[in-house]
Amino acid sequence: MNAIALHTPQHSQPLQSGALEIRGLSKAYRIEGQALPVLQCIDLSVHPGEFVSIVGTSGCGKSTLLRLIVGLENDYAGEILLDGKRVVGTSLERGIVFQDHRLFPWMTLSQNIALALKNHPLSQAEKDRLVAEHIALVNLGGFENAYPHQLSGGMAQRAAIARALINKPKLLLLDEPLGALDALTRVHLQHELQRIWVQQRCTVIMVTHDIEEALYLGDRVIVMDAHPGRIKHQIQVDLPHPRDRASTMLQGYKEQLLEELVGH
Repeated sequence: MNAIALHTPQHSQPLQSGALEIRGLSKAYRIEGQALPVLQCIDLSVHPGEFVSIVGTSGCGKSTLLRLIVGLENDYAGEILLDGKRVVGTSLERGIVFQDHRLFPWMTLSQNIALALKNHPLSQAEKDRLVAEHIALVNLGGFENAYPHQLSGGMAQRAAIARALINKPKLLLLDEPLGALDALTRVHLQHELQRIWVQQRCTVIMVTHDIEEALYLGDRVIVMDAHPGRIKHQIQVDLPHPRDRASTMLQGYKEQLLEELVGH
């Protein structure tokens, strides 16, 4: 399942929660006794309810950054704060969805989503209500009793998103969530993801290699450089949601982003 701890949820959150503050973040791995810097001096502020896309070449530390934010690794320098509190270990306040859905093949769609509520002190009726509500949120009504092998790739990813959202996280992290899908399914899921985010309004940070996807979904696009990974540039996408893919302004942002990534 998604790498989130099964603790008691915070279902009654204050409004405008989900502010992320990263200060002086650096991370290195040791390979054959040598320190290999992966991230260097990352400073990033993400506002509550903001959708931030992160792009950059392979090896620039995008996924490592998400792993540190979600709490899968604790060996780093600097600070990661969520609503002013230092991130320590995994928590239901931070959900993550990976490129592969990580659904358990022996469980139905409903059972996979309900697993995230396993240790919650909720009645079974309340758990069932939340599962049904989140299945409806991702438009998977009618597939409650289907097993993962009976779902398409896009449906399985929607189930993974529902499982991450059922805990009402302050921060949702998406690591190439649509990267393994075909082009048409990917476009459809981008639209679905935007709809879900507009409805839920939790803070989202998404890593992607697709610059059109980054611009279509993101309020802001962070461009990272490699060796070591660092923030090179930021683009504020001042367009309302939902967005028109054919917008000339969106094409202008695309040209600006391409120039940052590959030069003239």
